[in-house]
Amino acid sequence: MALLQGVDGCRGGWLVVSAAWGPGGWGRFDWQLQPQLGPWLAAEPGAITAIDMPIGLAAAAPRPCDQLARQWLGARRSSVFPAPVRDALQAGDYPTACALSQAACGKKISKQSYNLFPKIRQLDHILNLDPDLRQRVHEVHPELAFSCWNGGVPMAEAKKTAAGATQRRALVETEFPGLALNIRAHGPSSLLANDDILDALACLWSARRLHQGIALKLGGELDATGLAMRISA
Repeated sequence: MALLQGVDGCRGGWLVVSAAWGPGGWGRFDWQLQPQLGPWLAAEPGAITAIDMPIGLAAAAPRPCDQLARQWLGARRSSVFPAPVRDALQAGDYPTACALSQAACGKKISKQSYNLFPKIRQLDHILNLDPDLRQRVHEVHPELAFSCWNGGVPMAEAKKTAAGATQRRALVETEFPGLALNIRAHGPSSLLANDDILDALACLWSARRLHQGIALKLGGELDATGLAMRISA
């Protein structure tokens, strides 16, 4: 049995949904809210983890994997925001981050991207400390996963809309019946949004595809630290 994990950032830190996968399919589902990734990842040796967070940061030009994901998603392309350039990641405030990004690539950082800096830094630090994790922690974009899950067709509605949530939940139910409702029933809404739950399950679905060797993989160039800039689904 392989241990597979889907991870999405949320107000409470990180939502981690894990499950065993074997010849008989899924088993032993579990989920947790984790404030920090490092100790938890270290405690799960051998697990394949799919996470909705940038891995590998470009020095200047936009990451090819982000551009390819936007092309794939068509009408949902705006859900893929550009990952920050590496120089900007260490900025202590938003104006400095924008200035460093402007100097490196000619574009400022969006506020949405800047708000993710603490989580991006945390994951980047972990992966640069442990070479083994680089082989089993994979960047996934949930919208790309839902598109693949939907027969290669991007979702018709945005995830924050009622119709969009219904469409994504219907896909999730085909593989994980009742799991999203179980997490919602026990997860505090102040720390965990509905779309965080669906996105984490889309990452778990992608972890299964990565384990099976059938995942879509976009990009793959290495950044200055040797991390692959690749989005899988």
